[in-house]
Amino acid sequence: MTTTMLPEAAPKTVRSPRERTVEQIIDTARAQPAEGRGAWIVSGATAALLWASFTPLDWGPLAWVALVPLILLIRLPRPTRSMYRAVLAGGFLFNLMSLQWMRLGHAAMYPAWVATAAYMALYFVLFVGLSRVAVHRLRVPLWVAVPVVWVGLEYVRGHFLTGFGWYYLAHTQYRWLELIQISDVTGAYGVSFLIALANAALAGLVPESAFRKLRLLPAASDGVAAETPVNSRRPWIAVAVAMLAFASVLSYGHVRRGQAAFREGPRIALVQGNFISQVKHDPNQWVTLIRVHRGLTSLAIPYRPDVVIWPETMFPWPLHAVDADLTDEQLVALAPPEIRNSPRYSDAEWIRNWRNPDARHRLVEIAEYANSAAIIGVGTQTLVEGGPRRYNSAVFIDPALGITGRYDKLHRVPFGEYIPFSDVLPFLRMFSPYGGDSGLTAGARAEVFEYAGARLAPVICFEDTVPHLVRKIVRATRDAETGQPVDVIVNLTNDGWFHGSSELDQHLITAAFRAVETRTPMVRAVNTGISAVIDGDGAIVEPDVFLGGNISVPRLVRGGDRDAAKRAGVSAEERLLEPMSFIDPATGRPRKSLDAVLIDDVPLDDRDSLYVAWGDWFAGTCGMLALGLVVIGLVPKRSPATSRNETDPP
Repeated sequence: MTTTMLPEAAPKTVRSPRERTVEQIIDTARAQPAEGRGAWIVSGATAALLWASFTPLDWGPLAWVALVPLILLIRLPRPTRSMYRAVLAGGFLFNLMSLQWMRLGHAAMYPAWVATAAYMALYFVLFVGLSRVAVHRLRVPLWVAVPVVWVGLEYVRGHFLTGFGWYYLAHTQYRWLELIQISDVTGAYGVSFLIALANAALAGLVPESAFRKLRLLPAASDGVAAETPVNSRRPWIAVAVAMLAFASVLSYGHVRRGQAAFREGPRIALVQGNFISQVKHDPNQWVTLIRVHRGLTSLAIPYRPDVVIWPETMFPWPLHAVDADLTDEQLVALAPPEIRNSPRYSDAEWIRNWRNPDARHRLVEIAEYANSAAIIGVGTQTLVEGGPRRYNSAVFIDPALGITGRYDKLHRVPFGEYIPFSDVLPFLRMFSPYGGDSGLTAGARAEVFEYAGARLAPVICFEDTVPHLVRKIVRATRDAETGQPVDVIVNLTNDGWFHGSSELDQHLITAAFRAVETRTPMVRAVNTGISAVIDGDGAIVEPDVFLGGNISVPRLVRGGDRDAAKRAGVSAEERLLEPMSFIDPATGRPRKSLDAVLIDDVPLDDRDSLYVAWGDWFAGTCGMLALGLVVIGLVPKRSPATSRNETDPP
């Protein structure tokens, strides 16, 4: 038998657990992210620059570079340590500082202020994350991804949970009238897109050495090639595109402004008291409230206005609007159970309360006294099956015909006028100044008031900050026969909640974009200010007459009666408000936190608006693309084993 000898197997090499191959060393080095300090620095820098771009500092030019530090995180091949926590903290800091005016309304608003800032900070995280998905996974150029995602997220937050249309990038450029004219095509979102595009182009010019100094890239190791940020090649393409877009937008603005042929419209008197908001909720102050506004109205009478406008809810008595055909028995049947079963509230008292004509008589008397039409902010109560309904309203009074129309606010302010999800989550009532008793009913439709050959559409409070709502109102109030839009948007607002803070300035700035978008002038009567006339170019107009100052009640007793003022120990000179410039020369900004009367002829605008015709086609497209990136970002990536060249997840 022949025996075949097999070759002896080579002895196995037993590696120590501490020993690694070169490939393992390289993989381990590649897996180590950069330290997180740089992410905190750039996130904080963007927060500070953005805050300075808006009011109160109002350094608008900073907006053109404010996003550059944050965009560096999008260029990174891999996230740093704690990168998204740093972005979230930066977003929270910016919104906490910008929205600090929310806390001034009431102590209960402190939690709402912090919660809103935290919610808004999430959009910063989404901006970085979704932009990284586009740039690193889909290979979209940085200068395309950044403005699309930014505007898409502005659009989403303008609609989600009733929407929050404040602090768009576009709002930093309100003074640059030629630049913002593109808003009549794209809405304010087009201006935000241009600013974000410019930021992306500039961020593409930042050299790799700056990333190294900020320690945004991991340190190079032996055998491991140093990482480089994206967009390091041919960054001047992005700069050229941004400059071309900028020149095109500016040229369009010059052309559109040159087409304006404003014509004289109705003469408007804007009455502006200077009351903290709590006054209107104190019945003991109602006489004071009405005397001051009536007295301010008397100062406008010599200028013969066509329409006198009082701010939101500055007529303190509730207006009971009940169907005149209802019988007393039907009125009683509509009373809620707690009223019907209460021994302290008789049927007769219930009927007398709803039939009481005093509020209507007082409203009509104001128009008769001014010898002009009046639009006055008032709280309305109606009676339907299930009990009373409350509305935030604007009533229109013709001096010859009485009350001829009423607009009920469509867009309610969360936690101020209603509490979202309060039935499911009752604890949310703690975030409202009124606890559980803050539920206003939303109105059913837009309204138009006609007087002196002009058609006026009212909006109330923050409705002038909602682009799609104002567009909807302008479209809904077109003349049925001619198809012509309304001549004037009338905003009634009570900004007395915010005690002269930057909210007053930012509210006015945001409202100005509605005039450009719709090519419809806007007049604003605002408690504490800033009342203003805004033309179709978005320019805040110096009124023909501005009477301003701080007055006391005796100075305007009986609508400015000189004898009454003398009996109160006040001279005629003290009684009258002082004629002054609308712009405070000390600050260069419109005056606020004072009693005032503004009289001006509204500049009517005959230009058409593609934004009114087409709506949010531009921002909506960006929003859909951003949502698509969310879906792509949720899909797991292929593992490094199948694709060694894949970048890490964003």
